[in-house]
Amino acid sequence: MNLARRKRRQHPEPIIALIDVVFFLLVFSMLVGRMDATAPFRVMPAISETGATMPGGGETVAIAQDGTLALNGREMDETALLSELATVLTRMPDRLIRINAHRGAELRLYLPLVAEIEGLGAKDIVLVVTPEGP
Repeated sequence: MNLARRKRRQHPEPIIALIDVVFFLLVFSMLVGRMDATAPFRVMPAISETGATMPGGGETVAIAQDGTLALNGREMDETALLSELATVLTRMPDRLIRINAHRGAELRLYLPLVAEIEGLGAKDIVLVVTPEGP
């Protein structure tokens, strides 16, 4: 008696689906990695002993050590910056305003600006600081 075993049917490996998933994760991480506006000049935030996680979204005001201003990566003077922020806050009064000031910038350069932004109706203003190193 000749009992031959049936040949096993080989199932194609679902590697294509895995490649698709990995590709989409790569694209997503590249997009999320740097969605924030960057300043056209170098900004090293102040150092803090404690802090909270940075909220996402909103408008980013960058202040250089010499007092140069930028809004969402575009360098501009204070009048233009306040004008654009007023327009944004009129449309979206709950919009987050993030202030990224260089650690060497003097308080006299940006505290009056913070007060003016509050005067425009901003409800949420966050000052960016970096945690103190070990």
